[in-house]
Amino acid sequence: MADPFDDIDTPRLVAEGREGDNDAPLSVGELSLKLKRMVEGEFGHVRLRGEISGYKRAASGHVYLALKDADAVIDGVMWRGAADRLPFRPQDGVEVVATGKLTTYPGRSKYQIVIDRMELAGEGALMALFEKLKAQLAGEGLFDVARKKPLPFAPKVIGVVTSPTGAVIRDILHRLEDRFPTHVVVWPVKVQGAGAAEEVAAAVRGFDAMPAHGPVPRPDLVIVARGGGSIEDLWAFNEEVAVRAVAACSIPIISAVGHETDTSLCDFAADMRAPTPTAAAEIAVPVRAELANGIASMGLRAERCARRYHERAGERLQALVRVLPRRDALLGPQRQKADDLGARLDRGLELRVTLARGVLDRAGGALRPAVLERKLDALRHRLDGAGKLLDAVNPDNLLQRGYVRVGAKASGKVIASAADARAAGALTLHFRDGSVDARVERGGAKPYAGDTPEQPDLF
Repeated sequence: MADPFDDIDTPRLVAEGREGDNDAPLSVGELSLKLKRMVEGEFGHVRLRGEISGYKRAASGHVYLALKDADAVIDGVMWRGAADRLPFRPQDGVEVVATGKLTTYPGRSKYQIVIDRMELAGEGALMALFEKLKAQLAGEGLFDVARKKPLPFAPKVIGVVTSPTGAVIRDILHRLEDRFPTHVVVWPVKVQGAGAAEEVAAAVRGFDAMPAHGPVPRPDLVIVARGGGSIEDLWAFNEEVAVRAVAACSIPIISAVGHETDTSLCDFAADMRAPTPTAAAEIAVPVRAELANGIASMGLRAERCARRYHERAGERLQALVRVLPRRDALLGPQRQKADDLGARLDRGLELRVTLARGVLDRAGGALRPAVLERKLDALRHRLDGAGKLLDAVNPDNLLQRGYVRVGAKASGKVIASAADARAAGALTLHFRDGSVDARVERGGAKPYAGDTPEQPDLF
């Protein structure tokens, strides 16, 4: 009888079932599924400590990374929901503790950890992340002193970014009330845990975006505050999103995070760091009572200075009065000169009146009636002589004795010669009792009757 196991290892062209085989061949998918169930069943909850490498957040919000140590590397994935709950921003080189479950990825025959929660591996890792982010932001110039803005002396409105229920806001309000009562606008935020950094950043940007004359007054100063705690408790103020918002704010900001020994990256980005929230209130406003006392003191000093100036001016005036000459000594010569000028004026007026009276007397003598009558007789005689002469030379007087005055009809000019008469043609003969028109003929002058033709003689 032949041995059934003689040809077990003999290769065949076509796979066939062998006598004694109890299992049918598995497909790759079936094997991958078996492995997946086995891995997930055995490692349904694991915690891995390792250094982040190849960190990447996809557009979908999922996070892909690898965890490694000196001996091995394992891929990891964190779905979007878990990634959004992370209390810090992972970076390559940071050591973390990841909690999740192992699974396989059949498409690549790989196993990986699906991370549900990720935490920094102790405060050392947290400080390493802190220093790494600090160096990065400092290299961008976010902490430069030249970027710091001066704080207003006495802000009218102060914005506070903090938790509305903690002791911090009460301490700030009480301190402001004691020192310098000021209008305060509180923007409530979470100051710890997932999403706290984003809320702080949104509050700072919200204050910065307020209009100058809106329904809510825009702050002149912003205080970002939180009480003390561990570095983990204060980590929201070390997140990049919060630090960049503080550095970009156009309103001056005071950072008051934790106690005096605590330091956050927001402290470096702010315009002023306060060791405590109460100290931030003290930095923000002056003491009103001290200001009032200072103003009163300056008022008294001003009053004393004015009084002293007045007194010294009075002393100088009295000293000048003592060295000045007396009034009579100053005005006596001027009075004497005025008296002399008055006397000279009187004499001048008297002389002027005397001269005027003489002129008047002479003029009055010339106007006596006899003298005047003689002058009038002389003027009458002259006038009579002129009238006689005028009568003698008046050509119209000759017309009374039968003479005729001949004139040109057109111009009225006196005709004195026959040549002028012939040249004129039409004449006017002036008699003592009227005028007659005439026309010059060759033989002499005939009566002129305009343009009427001469009538022939009937006899």
